[in-house]
Amino acid sequence: MWDKIKSTLKLIIPFVKTKHFWKHFGLVLLFYLVMVFANILYLDFATNHGEKIAVPNLVGLSSQKAKQRIETLDLTYQILDSIYDPKLPEGTVVEQLVEPTSLSQVYVKSGRVIGLRLSKRNQLVEMPSLLHKQIQFAQSILEQRGLRFIIQYQPTAEANGSVLDQRYKGRRIKEGDPLPIGSVVTLLVGQNDEDEPIVLPNLLGLTMSEARLIFDTLGVSAYTFICPDCLTSQDSAAARIFSQSPEYLEGTTVFKSTQFILSMQKGGDGQNP
Repeated sequence: MWDKIKSTLKLIIPFVKTKHFWKHFGLVLLFYLVMVFANILYLDFATNHGEKIAVPNLVGLSSQKAKQRIETLDLTYQILDSIYDPKLPEGTVVEQLVEPTSLSQVYVKSGRVIGLRLSKRNQLVEMPSLLHKQIQFAQSILEQRGLRFIIQYQPTAEANGSVLDQRYKGRRIKEGDPLPIGSVVTLLVGQNDEDEPIVLPNLLGLTMSEARLIFDTLGVSAYTFICPDCLTSQDSAAARIFSQSPEYLEGTTVFKSTQFILSMQKGGDGQNP
């Protein structure tokens, strides 16, 4: 075995000593050094080596001002999502990714994407299906979802007191359609009452006797007063209405046979407790 190694070395050593070998070895070494140097230059250029941009604090700015500041610094932005906050103007930056350099001590390079989360004042809820449901049940469902309603009665021989149609801003709205909280939904309710409709009275802040006087004047006989904290007749007489069903909305009409439910509180002033 050693004889084979010695014979191989006798062949290699003379070749290594030739100019031909050292010429090609130098070319290979030079090519390697050029490639390493070129890669270093490319990485410096591609990664903006040595560039440091301080990320500003954008929280509290409007989306337009935040975009302008980001673009001025040669950065880019992406709107991640919106967060419901009725206390802030629409489109205010409530969160940013990456955090400002003043807090994180982290600098970025040009072209870095800054994620923004913006405020929105309207929280959406899904519209339920109220068709063929009794009006009292439909009202409670809407109230639970933060929606308001106007009742419009439509003469019908059947489905008395049931919802025949549901509309928003004049158009029919289906189950699952998104609506901003606080939206006013119009409910078309079947009514076989032949009486003329009356304008829905605003009873908030009135006493029981004052509300009864209005009902007598309008010819309404179906109403119920609820006052959980009224212990005596004097308490009931002094209590005031803070909530009514149907809810008062200007321009709403009802029939005289409509059932009114009036919630009262002792010593109240008509404001929600």
